[in-house]
Amino acid sequence: MQRLGALTLAAVLAVAGLSACRGADKTDAQGAGGVKTDTGITKEPCPKSEHKDRGCIYLGTISDLTVGPFHALAVPITEAQKKFWQRVNAQGGIGGYDVDAETYVRDNKYNPQTHNEVYQEIKGSVLALAQSLGSPTTAAILPDMRQNNVLATPAAWTSAYAFEDNILESGANYCFESMNAVDYAKDAFKPRSVMAVHLAGDYGDDAAAGTRIAAASNGLTFIDVKTDSGTDKQAGAINAIVSQKPDLVIITTGPADTAAVVGGAAQRGYTGKFIGTSPSWNPGLLQSPAAPALKALYLQTAPWKTFSSDSPGHRAMREALGSSVTPNDGYTSGWVWSYPLLAALKKAQADGDLTRAGLVKAAKSLTKVDYEGMLPDGAGNYAGGPGGQLRQSLLYSPATGNGTTDVPLVKDYFVGPTAKDYKLDKPCYEKF
Repeated sequence: MQRLGALTLAAVLAVAGLSACRGADKTDAQGAGGVKTDTGITKEPCPKSEHKDRGCIYLGTISDLTVGPFHALAVPITEAQKKFWQRVNAQGGIGGYDVDAETYVRDNKYNPQTHNEVYQEIKGSVLALAQSLGSPTTAAILPDMRQNNVLATPAAWTSAYAFEDNILESGANYCFESMNAVDYAKDAFKPRSVMAVHLAGDYGDDAAAGTRIAAASNGLTFIDVKTDSGTDKQAGAINAIVSQKPDLVIITTGPADTAAVVGGAAQRGYTGKFIGTSPSWNPGLLQSPAAPALKALYLQTAPWKTFSSDSPGHRAMREALGSSVTPNDGYTSGWVWSYPLLAALKKAQADGDLTRAGLVKAAKSLTKVDYEGMLPDGAGNYAGGPGGQLRQSLLYSPATGNGTTDVPLVKDYFVGPTAKDYKLDKPCYEKF
């Protein structure tokens, strides 16, 4: 159903794009209220806007909407962001403008080349990117983003984003998340060895680097195992786990690969513990043949709380989505990721400069973001650079889960001693 929903969404957006291309790439030297504008802002209203007295700010989205390993998360991420900006418009918009996050939605198929191709298609028509899904895919467009002052909200958590002026990241990065996982396991399970099973690139490598750093900090033996995406490509990882018998495995893959590795290793007698980095999990795995192994052996880290959590932001998200949606933490992620771009747009508008350069400047001046309780106080300190990065994460267990988003919380927001004391002076994965 997720794939069908993605295809339907793509078709609707394609039609919308044909009817809404009018003037989206025009620029106004002077916008509403005398604010400076350039690319991606028009005096004409947004295509679906009910507010004909407002102009339009166009945001692009590049996501994994059909065939990539994260499409089951990406489709709800994209839908939640659409609803987020509709809520912003209903609350008055941004200084005389509504925000359109629907016209320029494109599918990257989780392929860096495709990501760059569709980015080139839309970059002349949007002020910023409401979503750029994936660390390796976003890396393919970063040089152009820097050159053209394109700001993006990433659907990813690599530690490299702490060093990028054009990225508005949210939540603990993969490196800190993995550090916290190892620190937790050290106390809870008393492991002597830890293995990182991970995809290559600055998603998997970043988590593996955090695992390696925390292993050294805790005096644990570290084993590094890279794997490829695909359930039929996990034999090597399973063999490494079964033959080397680490006490703990930190896994950083796609959800289907997680099920293949955990289920395959358990079937061959492995009884150690797994902790998955946040994108490695999907609650639908509890409907898979690997469910018994996941319930027995697996824990899940997360950068924020699940769909039905009680915060003003969570409640606003559920109200905007309506009661008919099936709970999915893709929705939660899409909603959370949108707050800093909203804060940057408001700051740029208040500064009188909604140009691309003005938006980047506004973003990097933010010392905090109001996430409506979905992240701890102090989140969104972009002015603080790498030192301002949020280091807290959470831990969940699917042991009593039933295939819904709300697997039980094991440990609320915490930061372990490794992440707390670590100096982030370069992307973690670049150190190894």
